[in-house]
Amino acid sequence: MATSDNDPMKPVATPTPRRKPKQEITRIGGRELKPSTLMMGHGYDPALSEGSLKAPIFLTSTFAFENAAAGKRHFEGITGKRPGGAEGLVYSRFNGPNQEILEDRLAIWDGAEDALCFSSGMTAIAILILAACKAGDVIVHSGPLYAASEGFVAKVMARYGVRYVDFPAGADRDQLDEVMARAKAMAEESGGEVPLIYLESPGNPTNALVDVEAVKAARDAHFDPDRCPIAIDNTFLGPLWQRPLEQGADLVVYSLTKYVGGHSDLVAGSVSGAKRWIDAVRALRNTMGGIADPNTAWMLLRSLETVELRMQRAGENAEKVCAFLSQHPKVEKLGYLGMIKDARQQDIYDRHCLGAGSTFSMFIKGGEAECFAFLDALKVAKLAVSLGGTETLASHPASMTHLSVPEGRRTELGIADNLVRVSIGIEDPEDLIADFAQALEAV
Repeated sequence: MATSDNDPMKPVATPTPRRKPKQEITRIGGRELKPSTLMMGHGYDPALSEGSLKAPIFLTSTFAFENAAAGKRHFEGITGKRPGGAEGLVYSRFNGPNQEILEDRLAIWDGAEDALCFSSGMTAIAILILAACKAGDVIVHSGPLYAASEGFVAKVMARYGVRYVDFPAGADRDQLDEVMARAKAMAEESGGEVPLIYLESPGNPTNALVDVEAVKAARDAHFDPDRCPIAIDNTFLGPLWQRPLEQGADLVVYSLTKYVGGHSDLVAGSVSGAKRWIDAVRALRNTMGGIADPNTAWMLLRSLETVELRMQRAGENAEKVCAFLSQHPKVEKLGYLGMIKDARQQDIYDRHCLGAGSTFSMFIKGGEAECFAFLDALKVAKLAVSLGGTETLASHPASMTHLSVPEGRRTELGIADNLVRVSIGIEDPEDLIADFAQALEAV
């Protein structure tokens, strides 16, 4: 301990040299490390936070600048007066340490250049669409979509002069060409353009798959790829069982609430993709807010460390449960990606998917009354919306999550009154089978 020259008994703190962050290791002996390995430390150096093994939660609204010139440089980047964007941390509506670490790790899972986190999946979707569109534009989207996504496009964006054209999830190239041509004609008529193609695959709640490669080919034939990105909601299968950027998508959207969060204890969303697309979304997020809060980002960092284990276990469980349900006399059919009957859908699955997932649609013989009887009789599975958690959940989309969709539209999309959406968790699979068996007896 050092002492003061004036008072030899008074302790004086000895300054500790500032430690520089270690260079991050992403390869060993020519081998590129897997996301599940990188999740244990990517984007964070304990040396910069008192040696804390895990990143602390940074609860602050603003960040101190080194000097006034640094402050000016930061705001030049944020306002676009200097190319390159923001450097470092400024204000928590824009960014923060926990959120930046999370975004770095999300980008790794998707093989993306950059990523953004949001306060919910719908915040991510809404800001993405708003950032892309202006009055007179036409959005092309697949169907079905999550009801709130479809409602945002059809109702909210319509108030600002943005129209849409949709196509069924399994559409082939000829159908897609027709839709693209129709959208282009509509946009030219109203003095706009087609600034976004928005997909959801698998579609909620039917599990219908979209041929992303065919969509890309049709997009490239009708529009300038540099002005019309393809975005896809990958919530049902990502980040483990589907990597849409490899099939030609430009942006990947998630409700992080689901598999990535995975514990039914947070709400968040994300968008990942090439920096050129992400920067436009970031600019609007900076203005509107909607970034995930530090505590939620920290919880997602925790969840990303086990997402592979949880999804693998849930997928194995779903395979066993669906094998039982497929033979049950009270089950009409299953919308499970491990048991596809349609050749077109199977072809898409073989080219795009790495696993069947653990969320599926179950059609019970009968209608709403029979579905309600089944749901009310469940003892292990919980009657709740959402999906991708550690616990098994079941719900009735036609009367719950998709009730806002007009009845005729629901019929068109295959969201029938006898459809129950099931998300299998990580419980013992034999216990789940026993629960489903006794619940079906009540039908």
